[in-house]
Amino acid sequence: MPPEPTFVTTHIHTDGPIPGPHSLLTVIAVGHTLDGDELDTFTTNVRELPGATLHPAALQTWRRGAEDWLSTRRASRPPAPAMIALARWIDALPGERVFVTDTAEPDYLFLYWYLHRFAGLWPFTRTSTETGLYDRLTPTSLCPLTCCKVLSRTS
Repeated sequence: MPPEPTFVTTHIHTDGPIPGPHSLLTVIAVGHTLDGDELDTFTTNVRELPGATLHPAALQTWRRGAEDWLSTRRASRPPAPAMIALARWIDALPGERVFVTDTAEPDYLFLYWYLHRFAGLWPFTRTSTETGLYDRLTPTSLCPLTCCKVLSRTS
């Protein structure tokens, strides 16, 4: 009998609304069982893309949280090694790997682009946009940034 699927949720920070002109700054990924038990976590800070710019709306947000911005820049890795490490981490999870996302959040857009661009693949078997599953498994509370700590206390 094949192992149960692993459900992977993510929490990211970016410096703009779309990848390419703007950069992925942080990734927190958590592998879960269907019951919500955490199997493993992955975190990394990612360096800005060459030539990418900080979007004006993102600039305003990051200005209100300068310490959070600095936190995303500490120990940041170039995009290729960061995405290869993420893809390897996902690949090592047991069973079918299912990406769980909220379509209103930028996680899928950025990770799909970054993983294809820098790791050469999308390491998930399928994607789930089931709201109840996403709400139950979202890893926002694992984020060390002050802005996220406030959000996780109010949600």
